[in-house]
This record gives sequence, structure tokens and C-alpha cells, in this order.
Amino acid sequence: MIRILANRMRIWLVAGLVVSSVVLSGSFINAAQAQKGPIKVGFSMALTGALAGGGKQALEAMKIWRDDINAKGGMLGRQVDLVYYDDQTNPKNVPGIYAKLLDVDKVDFIVSGYGTNLIAPAMPVAIDREVVFMGLFGMNNNKKWKYEKYFQILPAGPDPAVGFSSNWFEAIKSFKPKTIALVAADAEFARNLKEGAVTNAKRMGLEIVYNKNYPPKTADFTPIVRAVNAKKPDIFYIASYPNGSAGIVRALAEVGSDAKAIGGGMVGLQFAGIMAGLGPNLNGILNYDFYVPEPTMAIYPGSSELIKRYQEKVKTEGLKTDALGYYLVPWAYAYVDILGQAVNAVGKIDHDAIAEYIHKTKFTTVVGDVEFGDNGEWTESRTIVVQYQGIKNNDLGQFAKPGTRKIMLPEDIKTGDVQPFNALR
Repeated sequence: MIRILANRMRIWLVAGLVVSSVVLSGSFINAAQAQKGPIKVGFSMALTGALAGGGKQALEAMKIWRDDINAKGGMLGRQVDLVYYDDQTNPKNVPGIYAKLLDVDKVDFIVSGYGTNLIAPAMPVAIDREVVFMGLFGMNNNKKWKYEKYFQILPAGPDPAVGFSSNWFEAIKSFKPKTIALVAADAEFARNLKEGAVTNAKRMGLEIVYNKNYPPKTADFTPIVRAVNAKKPDIFYIASYPNGSAGIVRALAEVGSDAKAIGGGMVGLQFAGIMAGLGPNLNGILNYDFYVPEPTMAIYPGSSELIKRYQEKVKTEGLKTDALGYYLVPWAYAYVDILGQAVNAVGKIDHDAIAEYIHKTKFTTVVGDVEFGDNGEWTESRTIVVQYQGIKNNDLGQFAKPGTRKIMLPEDIKTGDVQPFNALR
């Protein structure tokens, strides 16, 4: 009996030591992770300058993601910090910012700022350091570099310059056009976008009657619109940044146009302040978009909830940023969320392994399922085409409701039929 009791005591003692060792080892792991400090994600962002309307949206979305992932335990059991600087929408500032992030701030990961022109100058830095680089709305930034660790969130498909406008050209087929005029800002994004539009125009057999770029600092667009009108195109395709987009819409309101479809690649018309400022002048514009408050957008589970959280944050914190957040919020959240998912799945900071995981994985995000091809672009295009219709005044509230930006394509989320430009004026 004594021997049995002694054996039991030894078993209990061993079991107790095992449990204690597990608890202590867990404590040591947590202590080690805590000593390492937070995982730092660094980036530049346009918080002033021409693209600040989008950059500020993106930053607030990324802060929401940071809070969400930290509430779930962070990356690799460590909290996540965002380290960022204002690039002032100036590409010349970008290389220095990323060098500082990596060399001085010692960030663990870098992601891009908002927009093609601000991603391009960061690419050589990422390539030189051989780090994973997530891009936010970059148009064909990897065409030249073919960098295997670059991935970006623009839903334009494997051939982004062409895929971006392919649905737009599909939408105008009902007008049976024969001629087209193309205008673009003389900047990398707009030039790339227009190049893709030229490809789509030629595939449709359209005669190009006007094809020019304008200086980014152009203030008066009425001479450009008059020059296009003189060519009497059936279709007028525009690739522009926010200031140019607003300027061209105002010039169209002043000068008019007989083109049946106008728009295509006009950045900025999705921003709350610009929409409210232009009001009824937007009617008839046929443009790309990524998210609008139409009922069929429920195909992106989680986006509407995220946008509501953003809108409440803007309101309660009194933030000076886009009040609606439809354009960039879901996408800025998604590109850092994909990074977070990949890092946690790999289980360590190993940029080669993380890049390999991203290439082979389908990610579930607030913008639907995302897969990347060899060039870091989406494997399929999901750019939507909307037409501004029924805008009565300059009240911002109307743009938060269905009906002012009806979806023309894709077919599975369509909410309206495309109308000739002047039929809605």
C-alpha cells in the first residue's frame, strides 16, 4: 500500500512539474515577445497635397485594422504599430522616407502610400532590401521590375492597364461608337491608364481622333474640352487626378459636349468633398469605381460595416477627412489585412516565405476573395462602372444613398442602364 502511494506521489509530482514547465515556458515566450516590442509597419502617405483626400481615408482605415488585429493578439503574438510620414503627394519625398523607415525606424514591414506615382519611387528601395511590399492602388507598377515580393490591391486583373477600363468599354458598346478622344494627365498613373484605354479602343475598332496629355498643374480645362469637341468624338475617355477631374467636369458644364459617353478613369470624383462641390454637374459622367452604396455591393461582406465604423470615427473624433469613405476605406484595410494574415500564417518574419505564401493563397477580405498572380496583380478584374444619375443639388447626403451612382457593370451587381451623357444633364 505504501509502495502504491509512493508511486502515485511520484506521478503527481512529475505531472506537476510538466504543467509548471509548460506554464513557465509560455510565460518566458510571452516575456520574450514582449521584450521584442511591437511589430512595426512603415509607410508614406499623402496627407497633404493633391491626393490627400484619398490618403487620409486610407490612413484611418489602416488605424482601424491596427486596432482590430491588436485586439486579436497582433502579429506573431506582438502588438502592431504603424509608423508613417506625410509624403505631401510628392514622389521626390518617397525614397528618403522609405530609407528612413528601414534604416532608422527599423520597421519590420513596409507598405505603400496611396497611388501609382507614389508607389513607383518606393519600388527600388523595397527591391534593394528584398522585402515584401504591399501596394495600394498602383497602376502597373511592377511591369518594369517584375519583383516577386510585390503585391497590390487594385482590382484591375493580371493586365491592369487594360483590365482597369475593359468594363467601361463594354458599357459603351450600346452606343455603337465609331470615334474616340482620349485625354490624360501627364503622370504615370494616367498615362498607364490611357495606354490601356487605347488598347481597348483599338480592340473595338474605334478611330482615335484625339490623344493628348495635359500638364498636371493645368488650371483651365475649357481649351482642352473645346479642342476635343472640335474633333466631334462619339466617346471621350479621360484619365485624370482629382484636381483635373473636377476641372474637366466644370469645363464640360461650361462648354458642353455631344459625346455620348464621357469619363472612364477620373480619380477624385469618388471623394465626398468633390462630389458635393460638383453636385448636378456630375450627372451623365460614366466612370470607374470600386465601392458605392448600392444594394448589390453586399457581395463584399464586411465592407458596409467597416465603412460605418469609419464614418462614425470621422464624426465622433472630428477628423478632417472624407466623410463617406467609400472609395479607399475597404481597400486600405484589405491590403494590410492580407499582410497580417500572411505573417501570422507563416509564423515568423521571413520575407521570402511570406511572399511565397501570398502567391499561393486565396485571401478572404472585406473586398471579397483576393488572389495574386505572378506579377503581384489580381488574377481577375473587378473594377466597376458607375454612372452619375439623378443628382439634384450639392447635398452630400444624397451620395450616401442608392441611386446617384448606379452600377452599369459587372452584370451580377448591375443596378441601372447606361444613358447618353446629355440625356442626364
